[in-house]
Amino acid sequence: MGQVDASAHLLRRGRVLEAVTLSWNVVGIVVLAIAAIGARSVALAGFGLDSLIEIGASTVVLWELSGTGEERQRRALRLIGGAFAALALYLAVQSSLVLADGYHPRHSLLGIAWTAVTAMAMFLLAGGKARTGRALENPVLQTEGRVTAIDGVLAVAVLVGLVLNSALGWWWADPAAAYVLVYYASRESFEIFRRHEAEPA
Repeated sequence: MGQVDASAHLLRRGRVLEAVTLSWNVVGIVVLAIAAIGARSVALAGFGLDSLIEIGASTVVLWELSGTGEERQRRALRLIGGAFAALALYLAVQSSLVLADGYHPRHSLLGIAWTAVTAMAMFLLAGGKARTGRALENPVLQTEGRVTAIDGVLAVAVLVGLVLNSALGWWWADPAAAYVLVYYASRESFEIFRRHEAEPA
């Protein structure tokens, strides 16, 4: 009975972590839209897309945590892997176009403040998901925790680019930093699909 209670408690914690992530990113889309339009910043617009992907991933995990079964987990992992691939593709195209065009975004204090707070929040949430996913032996929650961690890394990359643009006029810093996220997102997508193909049907 104690083990059942512990599992139920961990499931509730997992749902709360995903609900917080989902709510944060819903608010974030609004904040980032205002900041991106005001600064004409492609980096902030791209971070808004990342928030959309994180909303999708959180929704997938909440759906997966509501039921059981290996097939449900496999479908959820495929959806998260697809989200990683979409994020990597978008960032690669976006960053290349911005660098090629030499587009100069304006300064954005709102963008700096939001990305700084978001980075801290995402790293805390990612740590909670990793611990809870391990305790539940739930690969979907653990994988989505890495999505949240990448969201935090992207927030730091965008923050650094915004600060360098604001302080030094280095307009190219934020699209250049996004290439780091292309690597991480591509690697995670590859690993998810590689593990899926390696599993017996």
